[in-house]
Amino acid sequence: MFLISTRNFPPEVGGMQNLMGGLATALINHGPVKVFADKSESFEKYDSLSKVEVERFGGIKLLRKYRKANRVIECIKDNKNIRSIFFDHWKSVEKINLEIIKNIPTFCLIHSKEINHSAGSTLNKRVLNSIAKVNHVVANSNFTKNLGIQIGIPENKIHVIHPGCDDPIKIEKNFQMQTEEIYKDSFPKIITVARLDRRKNHQNILMCIRNLKEKFPKIKYISIGDGEEKNNLLKLRKELKIEKEVIFLNKADQKLKNALIKNSNLFLMPSISFKKSVEGFGISFVEAASYGVGSIGGEHGGARDAIQNEKTGLLCNGEDINEIYKNIIKFFENDKYKEYGANALKFSENFSWNKVIRKYLNLI
Repeated sequence: MFLISTRNFPPEVGGMQNLMGGLATALINHGPVKVFADKSESFEKYDSLSKVEVERFGGIKLLRKYRKANRVIECIKDNKNIRSIFFDHWKSVEKINLEIIKNIPTFCLIHSKEINHSAGSTLNKRVLNSIAKVNHVVANSNFTKNLGIQIGIPENKIHVIHPGCDDPIKIEKNFQMQTEEIYKDSFPKIITVARLDRRKNHQNILMCIRNLKEKFPKIKYISIGDGEEKNNLLKLRKELKIEKEVIFLNKADQKLKNALIKNSNLFLMPSISFKKSVEGFGISFVEAASYGVGSIGGEHGGARDAIQNEKTGLLCNGEDINEIYKNIIKFFENDKYKEYGANALKFSENFSWNKVIRKYLNLI
């Protein structure tokens, strides 16, 4: 049996949620899987359809962490055939007793934002104390690995295993029709799937859309996601007078999201560093690639592991609006976007969960 203890799990939306959901689903092909996860909206329906066994925890966050850790310990004591345990975050392993797990292969996944604390700080010490309990630390990119080394994680303990990507699903006719109604005869069709926070850099994207209108009168930009920057972005859209060109979808059915990505010409997410937050990888770039769509991403962080610059897309300085603008123009010059898309589709095969899960199993 494989155990997973996670704070992030579907049906909640997000990169970490997709990663842990994909990991659980990939492991089920190699043995029973038990997941300990936090409650989220509509989790009952998701769990009832899931192939893995999921136990959920709600209530106050601090108490929830203790209750979940205790249930993980109870499960280990009751089962003598635990093959491995996966923790999505250093906080998920923090309250686990080392003596309980020391003879079991254990993994802790690390992500740039969650470990980006100054060496010697209280949070840094908590990170290192938690990670010391596990056998393997999995970084989602080379950038995150290097950050881990800088904050004190032993280099020989860190393995770079990129997040896996689900195989693209066939677009159903009704979702294709919805997509065509949204895009109509627009070109270029540009999309972002991400939380509306400062790091994702939607504000600079909107500035570029305003400038691109002169060159591309039929441009259309779709943003899928919600977050704290929502009201600011809606206000900016109005000020820039691009209400017709820009559509915000706070929530979208997964199948509609896939249809919108597949029918787009560019996946755009020129992320920036904001305070301690930086893009650790960018699985959304790979998801777009799996539908034959190239990307433009920010050069800061781990996006360069998800985008092959000048081959599957472009990397740029997201802080510089003019640079984003120039890269979008370059992306579409001489129909170059078609070449990027074809290369991206082939590149995405490296992130198939069937291949990614083997890297975990080899470490076990």
